[in-house]
Amino acid sequence: MHIAIAGNIGSGKTTLTRMLAVHYGWKPQFEAVSYNPYLEDYYRDIPRWSFPMEVFFLKERFRNVLEIAHTQETIVQDRSIYEGVYVFAANSHRMGYLSDKDFQTFMDLFNLMTDMVRYPDLMIYLRAGIPHLVKNIQKRGRNYEQAIQLEYLKGLNDLYEDFILRKYKGRVLTIEVDDMDFQNNRQDFQYVTDKLDALVYGLFPLDRPNLEP
Repeated sequence: MHIAIAGNIGSGKTTLTRMLAVHYGWKPQFEAVSYNPYLEDYYRDIPRWSFPMEVFFLKERFRNVLEIAHTQETIVQDRSIYEGVYVFAANSHRMGYLSDKDFQTFMDLFNLMTDMVRYPDLMIYLRAGIPHLVKNIQKRGRNYEQAIQLEYLKGLNDLYEDFILRKYKGRVLTIEVDDMDFQNNRQDFQYVTDKLDALVYGLFPLDRPNLEP
């Protein structure tokens, strides 16, 4: 089974991935952030580094999808290949950081890749407002994230809504996280796991074959 966790920068994806992995005994798979060779360059000069950074992320996410497809373990994944394209790459194109030609090449590559794979069995979307995102970004203190502008986060939030509501065709569980602290509040975490228990182990459990793209 494949569970993907989606959400804007600072929404709590990585934290929830770790907690669900421990709680259920699932295998976590994390976003390739710490070793992305383009990320710091990207935040210093976004137009120059957008295309190579997006291609690197796409390559890593496709590698992850192939690994997931060949494992018998339940995987909980920090960010999927789909939001990487429909949110982050689309935002770079919308802001003029990816040219029309680069974006079309990128989308052609993405479409070829995703023709070969299935949707996750479930995507958990962590919906968060800008104040919540900013608070979490400041708290974790990654240097390259401190220069992120509010307008950039808002643009991503808008694209997340469009992605979840209009573009993504798989099964989605939306969690409103603005007033939640599932890392430190046991009741908040139990709210999430109760929702998951109902979907994964309930009367109508997740059925992977019916969730193909």
